[in-house]
Amino acid sequence: MSKMQISGRRRGSKIKGIQFTLMVVGMSGTGRTTFVNTLCEQEVLAHKIIDSPETANVEEVVTIRPVNVELEEDSVRISLTVVDTPGFGNNIDNEHTFQEIVTYLERQYDDILAEQSRIKRNPRFRDSRVHAVLYFISPTGHALKEMDIELMRRLSPRVNVIPVIGRSDSLTPSELKAFKKRIMEDIDHYDIPIYNFPYDVEEDDEETIQDNMELRALLPFAVIGSEEEVEIDGERVRARVYPWGIAEVDDPNHSDFVRLRGAILGSHLSDLKSLTEDVLYETYRTEKLSRTVADHRQSQVLPEDLANQSVRLKEEQLRREEEKLREIELRVQREIHEKRQELEAKEETLRNLESRLAAQGNSMASPY
Repeated sequence: MSKMQISGRRRGSKIKGIQFTLMVVGMSGTGRTTFVNTLCEQEVLAHKIIDSPETANVEEVVTIRPVNVELEEDSVRISLTVVDTPGFGNNIDNEHTFQEIVTYLERQYDDILAEQSRIKRNPRFRDSRVHAVLYFISPTGHALKEMDIELMRRLSPRVNVIPVIGRSDSLTPSELKAFKKRIMEDIDHYDIPIYNFPYDVEEDDEETIQDNMELRALLPFAVIGSEEEVEIDGERVRARVYPWGIAEVDDPNHSDFVRLRGAILGSHLSDLKSLTEDVLYETYRTEKLSRTVADHRQSQVLPEDLANQSVRLKEEQLRREEEKLREIELRVQREIHEKRQELEAKEETLRNLESRLAAQGNSMASPY
C-alpha cells in the first residue's frame, strides 16, 4: 500500500514527551540552516563559513549529522533530532550522495529490526528512524531539476517526503504561485509519492479534512527563515529586511512557515510517526526478511545441483577459452596476410627500381 492511499488519522492528541526525527536536505544556499534555527528558535545548525576563495569551488562529500534538541509545543515536550545533510547537491555527480542518504535511512531500520529480534531488549535503545524529510527546492521559479526528481523518488519508499521552497521571499507572489503549480505538476507527472496530508472522508471529522485540504493546497511549502528580530509597530518579530520592505517569518501572507511548523511539530507529528512505523518500516522489514529467506534457500543447494553448476561453469570456461584461441588464430592469420602483402609490395617496388636502373645503365652505355 502506498503512502498516497493511507487514510488520515485523528490528530491533535496530547502526548507527554515524544521523540521525533526530522531530516533536512537541500543544496547550499536554499536556507536550510536558517530554517532549522528558526524552527527551533535557537542555533542548532552552524552556518557554513568559507575561509578562502580558493576552496570555495572544491567539491564536498555529503556528511550526515544528527543533532538533538529539546522543544516544547503546546505544553508537549518534544525530543527532536534534526538530521542535517551538508554537502548535498554540490557535486557534478551526486549518485554517491543519493546512496549515502538512502543508506542512512535504511540503517536506522536495520538497527530497530536487530533490536526487535533480540531475546532481551535494551531498555536504553533509542529509536532513530527518520519520520520526515523536508526537501528544500531552490527558488529558481522554473521547475524541478533532475536531481530533485531523482532524490525524492529514491527517498519516498523509505521516508515521508515534504517538499519545501527555501528562501521563497526571493520570488514575487505571482512567480511563487506559478512555481508551486509547476512543481506539483512535475510531482504528479513523475508519480513521486510525497507526504500529501492524506485524509479519509469516512473516518476523519470535518475539521481534520478541512485542515488537510488547506495544507495540501499549500504544497510545496514556501518558507523563509530569520535568526534576527526587527521591531515593527513596537513589537519584535522575526523578519528579513529588504530595500523594498520587510518579509515576516510568521506572517502567513509572507510565508508558509507557521503552517509547516504547526503540522510537523503538532497536528501531524503522530501521523508522520505512525506512517513511518506502520507502513514504511513494515514494508522495509518485509522486503529485508524476504531477501534473507531467499538468500538462505539459495545457500541450501543440493550436492547434485552444485555438481551440475560446476560442470556448467567448466563448460562455459572451456567455451570462452576456445573462443579466445579462435580469435588469436584469426588475428595471427590476419597479421601474416598483412605482412605478406607488405612484403610483396616492397618486392614489387624493388623490382621496378631495378628495372629503371637497368634501363638508365643501358642508355648511358649506348654511343647513340
